[in-house]
Amino acid sequence: MVIVQEADFDAAALTAALRASAGPGVGGIVTFVGYVRDYAPDTPTDTLYLEHYPGMCERELEDIAATARARWQLDGTVIVHRVGALARNAQIVFVAAASAHRGDAFRGCEFIIDALKTRAPFWKRETLAGGDSFWVEQRQSDQDRTQSWDADTPPPKETA
Repeated sequence: MVIVQEADFDAAALTAALRASAGPGVGGIVTFVGYVRDYAPDTPTDTLYLEHYPGMCERELEDIAATARARWQLDGTVIVHRVGALARNAQIVFVAAASAHRGDAFRGCEFIIDALKTRAPFWKRETLAGGDSFWVEQRQSDQDRTQSWDADTPPPKETA
C-alpha cells in the first residue's frame, strides 16, 4: 500500500490493516513514523511545505517497496507520505514492513525510509517562525545511506 495525501494518518490503524492483509505467517511488523522537526539551528520551524510530482511520486514509492519485498522476505509493506503545509511536530511519513522474521522486517523498513528520502520526488520548503523561508536541500549523509544499501549484499534469510 502506497498513499500520498494531505490528511494526517492513524499509525495504529495502518499497522492493524497491514497485520490483517499480511496473513497468519507474520511474526512481526516494524514501523517508522517521521515528524516535522526544526531544520534551522537558531530559529524554530513554523511549517514545512511538501510538494510532490503526482503519479511519478507514487510510482517511485511503489518501486521502492517492491525492491524491499524482493530483497527480503516481506509479507507486506505500507508507505504513507503527507504533502502540503505541515506544522512543526506533525506526522509526515509512515513506513511499515511485515515479515515472519524480525530481521527482514527491520531491514525492509529501514531500506524503505532510506530510499524514500533520496529517491522519491518530494520538495520541502521550510518556513521559520520569523517568516524566512527556504528549500531544504538533500543531505549527503542521506545519499550515503541509500548508496550503502546498493553496495551491501543482502543478508542471509532467517529461518524459524
